[in-house]
Amino acid sequence: MNQEELQVVAFEIILHSGTARTEVHEAFAAMREGNYSLAEEKLEIANTELVEAHHAQTKLLQDYASGEEIKIEIIMVHAQDHLMTTMTLREVALEMLALHQKIDHQ
Repeated sequence: MNQEELQVVAFEIILHSGTARTEVHEAFAAMREGNYSLAEEKLEIANTELVEAHHAQTKLLQDYASGEEIKIEIIMVHAQDHLMTTMTLREVALEMLALHQKIDHQ
């Protein structure tokens, strides 16, 4: 994989994880308003985006596992960091949604 291809993969990961992060923050806003169905919808959209980012990451890992040399650049480190923190943020949001719903139903 050449440098340009690696950068394209990195930006694809950043694009999808960035979109997912926006959806998670919109889900937080919906939770604060008590609109849990919208929050669930936003978190599902975020998941779809994270799956797309993960597909790009998986292709890269498959290429590496098949013996292809891949030189990691700072943009890929950034992309991986962006993806992992957004995945964690979504997991936290799911827990917060469950807590909001539990408190409202007491």
